[in-house]
Amino acid sequence: MTMPTRSAAVLASGTASAAKLFVAALAFTSAYVGFSAYSNASSATEPTRPVTLSARELPITVPVQETAAPVKAGEVAVTLLADGSAGCLRSYVARTTVANPDPGQSVSYGWKLTRWSPATKTWRSYLVDYAGFTGAGRPAEWRPQISGNPGWYRVELSVEGAEPVTSDRFQVSC
Repeated sequence: MTMPTRSAAVLASGTASAAKLFVAALAFTSAYVGFSAYSNASSATEPTRPVTLSARELPITVPVQETAAPVKAGEVAVTLLADGSAGCLRSYVARTTVANPDPGQSVSYGWKLTRWSPATKTWRSYLVDYAGFTGAGRPAEWRPQISGNPGWYRVELSVEGAEPVTSDRFQVSC
């Protein structure tokens, strides 16, 4: 006879838990509805006020040095882009012509922006990028950005099956 008593106790405690959960859900719903009503009541429209926007024209302090002239194979030309970047963000464009010794096959090449390390007295990799194409040759360009890291830089181009080509060094300061 102890079995029905245990079942009744479990059923009673389960019903009590369900009742507590129902009361909690009802309290939460009431609070949400009350807050929503308060929020809607307090959202009366305010009178409109005119807003005056102003802007000032700033001259470009860095001249545009970008040249679209093609660069012959075996040379890398690097120029500063005057893109109006704020702070110490500098954008550059590196250009060259990549010649493919076997036009029937694809050729891979890689760009590398290197930075001079005064501590080790070596050029260290800063950014890299890779590309490739199929055909006899074509102009190639890369647009690296340098942000907040003044120093001396240069761009290296490595074409599959050829010696690397290096640009003149250039200084970044801010």
